[in-house]
Amino acid sequence: MPTEPIHRFSRRLFAAGLAGSPFLLAAQSPNGADGEQPFTEPLEFQRRDIARKVNPFAMSQVRLLPGPLQQCAEWNRGYMSRLPADRLLHNFRLNAGLPSTAEPLGGWEAPTSEIRGHAVGHYLSACGLRYASAGDAQIKARGDELVAELARCQSKLDGNGYLSAFPTGFFDRLDQGKKVWVPFYTFHKIMAGLLEMHVHAGNRQALEVAAGMADWADRWTAARSESHMQEILKTEFGGMNEVLYNLAAATGERRWARAGDRFAKKTFFTPLALRRDELKGLHANTHIPQAIGAARRYEISSDPRFRQIAGFFWHTVAEARSYATGGTSNREFWRADPGRLAQEWRNGIQHQECCCAYNMLKLTRRLYEWSGDARYFDYYERVLFNHRLGAIQPETGHSMYFLSLAPGAWKTWNAENRSFWCCTGTALEEFAKLNDSIYYQDPGGIYVNLFIASELDARELGIGLRQETRFPEEPRTGISITATPPSTWTLRLRIPAWADGASAKLNGRKLDGMAGAGGYLDISRAWKKGDRVDLELPMRLASEAFPDDPTWQAFLYGPIVLAGDLGSQGLTDSLIQDRQGPETDKAPMETPTLKTSGKDPAEWLKPAGSNPLDFQTTGQPRDVAFRPLNRLWQRFAVYWKVS
Repeated sequence: MPTEPIHRFSRRLFAAGLAGSPFLLAAQSPNGADGEQPFTEPLEFQRRDIARKVNPFAMSQVRLLPGPLQQCAEWNRGYMSRLPADRLLHNFRLNAGLPSTAEPLGGWEAPTSEIRGHAVGHYLSACGLRYASAGDAQIKARGDELVAELARCQSKLDGNGYLSAFPTGFFDRLDQGKKVWVPFYTFHKIMAGLLEMHVHAGNRQALEVAAGMADWADRWTAARSESHMQEILKTEFGGMNEVLYNLAAATGERRWARAGDRFAKKTFFTPLALRRDELKGLHANTHIPQAIGAARRYEISSDPRFRQIAGFFWHTVAEARSYATGGTSNREFWRADPGRLAQEWRNGIQHQECCCAYNMLKLTRRLYEWSGDARYFDYYERVLFNHRLGAIQPETGHSMYFLSLAPGAWKTWNAENRSFWCCTGTALEEFAKLNDSIYYQDPGGIYVNLFIASELDARELGIGLRQETRFPEEPRTGISITATPPSTWTLRLRIPAWADGASAKLNGRKLDGMAGAGGYLDISRAWKKGDRVDLELPMRLASEAFPDDPTWQAFLYGPIVLAGDLGSQGLTDSLIQDRQGPETDKAPMETPTLKTSGKDPAEWLKPAGSNPLDFQTTGQPRDVAFRPLNRLWQRFAVYWKVS
């Protein structure tokens, strides 16, 4: 039967989750308890790290086994290996006055592009992440080569720490209020890539170069008044606050955190601290990274205002501004009021910028670590399997900019050497770290949050796990114990909200007292090597309607969004390659109304063929084949008119 959206938290849970926040009472009135807004006074940073409820295992301790995620990671690795270092470095060398005979890249990395250099930062992040996730020495060597050359460029640029592929004149224009693209956004990508190379690949030189960039950014922002900085922050600046907080955490230097505070955009943060959704009209991926920065500020300072900001932002986007896939935005902006998803959907056909999905997953990880609430991973799973795994082109490793939900839309891809959109960059990172959220730990045990074929080597605990699964093609997973200490510990298995009636067996014997959907099944015992837990996760068909127009519905099987296969009529290579999204005059297309009469989808949507995730409508004026959205590469429709 039709169900409530299963990837959204209830409002009661949201209120209960924030009840312990010391800032909540001050935030309940429009002006705060003392009549003041939360950010009227300058921020004062004091280092006081929070105690997380759960912690992720290092990516080096988790390895993907053969399956769809490992396949995506290899496609991405192939694309990374085909991008020549000298072409990536070309604009940096020219900007530093160094010779370069390399053929320039195109698109957003062309020598005339004002965002040039951003993809190199993403690439560095991907190199560090790939090394941590797969021990890839060749990719690490490529990252080390880039770091060494960037250090050389930095030393040639007046020795003041500045590093970019464009001149400082771009920042002069920003300072003067003149038209310029996004200089701090690009600066952030480079800094973040360097820091990832240090944290994940152990490159000390990368930390030194990043610190030099931070020094330049600190001096530049400190020379501007607070009010002028707030004007400057109207231009997209990526995650400058987050990367400076990360640098402060990595080095113990409070100075970088104080510099990060200069990127606290008050017109964005204050309504969120007061639990008000004023996101309509805002550019989505300008602001999601700022919320990630707020979350990081909370983690290293324990300032509850920043927890409130990050928490309320996540909830309002995930609950009231996300499509069935978990993606958000239209034409890069939020263009409707919260809960008006049908209106948002109709505002254009460039739905769901992929950077937004990537960054919402980053934010979800942080909030989950504070609470250990399994329902964050219901959302994470939804976005990962439906949006992200369907946004990489098989074999080429090319990726998407928008995942359109217009009826008759199709998937479009970056070109090998001439696109380099922001979403090309975030895809390089995403598919280099697909093992980063499968397993977590607390002092008493290990959490299994995602059903992905993989191995965990928690040697510091004396524990090893092997997860064998074909999920979601099969609604089950098996966990084998490959190493264990003699003492008792707890294996915590996520029971998704969609898996009502889940069951488990330990060494072939059924377990009693199963946890309810939306929580964890905790199995505490003195484990033995060779013990095995088999978890059955029943998947059912369900519908999910727009809250403001229930006559338009999407259909899911378990957490998997099903899309109607509309064929490839009219599609050519020129409409698919080097396109940010489908063309307005070729989509949407007319789709038939489904006559469901409010029935359970299982009554008119039947299994079809040998793949258990393929379905076919029955009894419709025009029957349609439904397949997982992440496996459809031609025209499709996710939302359908029903009667």
